[in-house]
Amino acid sequence: MNNLVTESKNIPGSNRQLTQSISPITLTIEDRETPLELRVTLPVSGDNIPVILLSHGHGPSSYLPSKDGYAPLVNYYAEQGFAVIQPTHASSKVGGLGNNHPDAPLFLNQRVLEIKTILDSLTQIERDTVCLSGRLDKERIAIVGHSAGAMTAAMLMGMTLPHISSVLDQRIKVGALLAAVGKGGDDLVESARERFPEINPDYSSMITKNLVIYGDQDLSPHFTERDADWHADPYYIAPGSNFLLTLIGGKHGLGGVAGYDAKETDDEDPDRLAITQKMTAAYLKSALYDDEKIWKDACKALETYASNHAHIKQKN
Repeated sequence: MNNLVTESKNIPGSNRQLTQSISPITLTIEDRETPLELRVTLPVSGDNIPVILLSHGHGPSSYLPSKDGYAPLVNYYAEQGFAVIQPTHASSKVGGLGNNHPDAPLFLNQRVLEIKTILDSLTQIERDTVCLSGRLDKERIAIVGHSAGAMTAAMLMGMTLPHISSVLDQRIKVGALLAAVGKGGDDLVESARERFPEINPDYSSMITKNLVIYGDQDLSPHFTERDADWHADPYYIAPGSNFLLTLIGGKHGLGGVAGYDAKETDDEDPDRLAITQKMTAAYLKSALYDDEKIWKDACKALETYASNHAHIKQKN
């Protein structure tokens, strides 16, 4: 029940489930002294639970870019029947690596290594955590990334960078990119090209099925002089990107995905956030269970009841 949500309350979802959150779970990373800390949030009961790997952004807050952030997404996904695994990435202020690390400041190689370590360790995570034992569906794995996390997710779905060979992981079946970076090269301002040479993505190799979401007011002058549709580039370039969700009036926070009442939420809006929650969950569930009706029903409800907040575009 959320009294603040109006039009988007009519977008369907599954019955909410009672959830639990387990933290910290630690994993050893090869050739790294600092262990990887995780949070797993999932329904209290049930087995064969599909998995969402949630890759956080690289924001200004101290704790939101970690396993302790993104509660609006995490809690909703778990209530909808997913097991959400949140790593504290190497870029995190509270639990990451130092800025003297050779992979700083974006830590893209480390981020990919962390996600792959989680995938390699799912059986160990279940074995070491009694309430998780044998409950995860390791054949139904999705990834959701926001901002720098969207870049991480895109790499694992096949996007390549000039200095990093393909790290496509076919264990990930579907994904959602939230406020992803657009094209690099001449599309970037000179200062961004100098400071972030790694922001030069080639989405033409991103083959894993995915949904792209961006806010039409998400201007990024520190990266590009282009309009907000720079963040929609993956949809137009990647063969795996089959739907684009545009949030009307949305900025980089997409209604508040990183945290409630937080400074990173530059466009806090309950309906916009609810649309992000509901549409991503519907898309992922539809893909993981090969059930087109789930996604079609969500799209129809969005168009019928909340078209003043967002709209969907589909490739032919």
